[in-house]
Amino acid sequence: MDYDLAYANADFIPNATAYPPRWARMSADFRAARKDRAQLGISYGDHEREAFDLFLPDTGAEGLLVFVHGGYWMRFGRESWSAFAAGPVARGWAVAMPSYPLAPEARIRDITRAVARAIGAAARLVEGPVVLAGHSAGGHLAARMNCLDALLPEAVVRRVRRVMPISPVSDLRPLLETRMNATLRLDAAEAQAESPVLGTPRHGFDTLVWVGAEERPAFLDQARWLSESWDEARLHVAPGRHHFDVLDPLLNPESPMVGALLAG
Repeated sequence: MDYDLAYANADFIPNATAYPPRWARMSADFRAARKDRAQLGISYGDHEREAFDLFLPDTGAEGLLVFVHGGYWMRFGRESWSAFAAGPVARGWAVAMPSYPLAPEARIRDITRAVARAIGAAARLVEGPVVLAGHSAGGHLAARMNCLDALLPEAVVRRVRRVMPISPVSDLRPLLETRMNATLRLDAAEAQAESPVLGTPRHGFDTLVWVGAEERPAFLDQARWLSESWDEARLHVAPGRHHFDVLDPLLNPESPMVGALLAG
């Protein structure tokens, strides 16, 4: 198998290069529209990228959603994804979106620990249930929070209602065979330790693995592997969605994705 080809999303999505600039524009507009109900750049650590934005609903928050962005642990930041808080915020939920240190400066194990700290810091600011979601590499990071070694604060663990890994990378071992590993610097031991499918789950987090039906076969496999490895996990394959537009339903408070994410 050509693993570089298997995990290359943009090469198989029409007009793929238009998506990141569009996300950035939409997110800038969202931040401007919600400036009176947003707290931006809240620090959760010493690194300049260890900060999150918190978007609050118009009334008291029903709970907290933490959304972790993707980018193969190597690119992007919270500012490019703000718009995807729109649906949950309209449903009365607070949404925290963290940035985190990126590879090659940080290894994936370091990023996992940073995200756990971000979730803990955000949870101290918002009461009620906590829901965790993430896309692609962020889906991996959200799923890692359901593993016993993820260092998620116990006070937060007791509040977690659901985890939604969206198009996640759940087994990192195939990435050892890719060119991107020159940046990620994974070795066999870290790939195993940081793979949710190989970890010990907490047994208690409702887990809904969400993936687009039109995604690369490798991502369909990754989603299926995760759903099969945890007793409490379910798999949803979204018709007609690919790796980039699978997130679009988060813009709509009435979408099935938002409904499933926030269900009581």
